[in-house]
Amino acid sequence: MVDKSRPPRSADPESSSDLPARLGRNLSARRKALGLTQAGVAERLGVDTETLSRFERGKHVPSLQTLERLAETLGSTCAELLGQTPPAPSSDALMVETWLSGLKKKDAAFALQMLKACCDHLAGR
Repeated sequence: MVDKSRPPRSADPESSSDLPARLGRNLSARRKALGLTQAGVAERLGVDTETLSRFERGKHVPSLQTLERLAETLGSTCAELLGQTPPAPSSDALMVETWLSGLKKKDAAFALQMLKACCDHLAGR
């Protein structure tokens, strides 16, 4: 028996109404925009790289807790990751902050010093 009270679910994985596929595309786009690898994000989350790959392909939907951790790791929100348009980093500062968030404090401080030294050198100081 067909339930006519609900619209049929689209079989097209590119359809914006297919939540797992849309979430996967948004996760992938955000991760790539931040210059992060699947392995790096998976390590920060404490999951296998294959698990993150399944999320990005829309083959598996993360739990709400994992979705919150994903959003935090990617400097985003759950709403943005579930949205119709892929979330993009709003600034270079956010990208750097996201990269540094996966490091120990000592390593993050070192990376910032190196970035400043590179910028000073390139600016001709």
